[in-house]
Amino acid sequence: MRVAMYYSNNNIRIEEMPTPEPGPGELLVRIEASGICGSDVMEWYRLHKVPLVLGHELAGVVVAVGEGIEQYKKGDRVTVAHHVPCNTCHYCLSGHHTVCNTLRRTNIVPGGFAEYARIPAINVDRGMFLLPPEVSFEEATFVEPVACVLRAQRLARVQPGQCIFVIGSGIAGLLHVQVARALGAGCVVAADILDYRLKAAERFGADKTVPAGEDVPAVVRQVNEGRLADLVIVCTGAASAITQAVQSVERGGTVLLFAPTDPGVIIPVSVNDLFWRNEVTLTTSYAGSPADHMMALKLIQAGRVRVREMITHRLPLAETALGFQLVSSGKDSLKVIIECQK
Repeated sequence: MRVAMYYSNNNIRIEEMPTPEPGPGELLVRIEASGICGSDVMEWYRLHKVPLVLGHELAGVVVAVGEGIEQYKKGDRVTVAHHVPCNTCHYCLSGHHTVCNTLRRTNIVPGGFAEYARIPAINVDRGMFLLPPEVSFEEATFVEPVACVLRAQRLARVQPGQCIFVIGSGIAGLLHVQVARALGAGCVVAADILDYRLKAAERFGADKTVPAGEDVPAVVRQVNEGRLADLVIVCTGAASAITQAVQSVERGGTVLLFAPTDPGVIIPVSVNDLFWRNEVTLTTSYAGSPADHMMALKLIQAGRVRVREMITHRLPLAETALGFQLVSSGKDSLKVIIECQK
């Protein structure tokens, strides 16, 4: 089978490897569509593992069923969680499934940018989701990123009527805008350095957009009855965005760091000015649990999160390298989907 083998953002090669065979409790999925995630192009996070086949936002069709499987059959249309938790450890039992050691070790084989993937038994058990007829394969590639966004906003305790400020209007920021709307946000403000993305934020539900260099706190106050944001979600790794976030959060509010910075970045924060007396919460989020995936699929099925409109490029597997260039440049694309059978 063909795979897109990753060596770096500028070195992705179409190579051949044997099609995997499913063992007991496993499935073989023919991958129809796979999305390129912003984390796929974080070279500092990837280069020490190369060569490897990336891709964790995937959907396809079951083509082979291992011994002992009864809940799935050939022809089933599915999306798959690449990481799954054990559900029994300290972290899982306290609701922190995404920091579970098992979740950090599990994965599909070899990855989503391939014609086929073997789904290990543990992923089949708790990371497989049947697609409703009205959800296309390309729409299903959004289940994993929407699950991540849902978990983040739940950890940040989003409440109906709150003012949400999203910094960074790439695909993650735009999904946060849409999910905040679906969860009943009172107002949503979005910032970015690119006009292209600000216009996209308006299309997907932001009440107000603002170029990142402007007086952002003043803009937030304009749309929120003189107050700053109840929740600020940082969807870019730029250090300046984090500084802007702490300047834009209201007393009793929350700053959610959704995107990582480059390694070694340290942000000086005044404990007295931000935390003492102001009761501001600073939190983070990583990945999504199986329950988050199920909720994400329902939101997509219901049309509450409009994902098809976010796709700007559909490329065949042979052009995966072009897809990575588009995503890593961050200028002329929102969501790039790889059609793995083309």
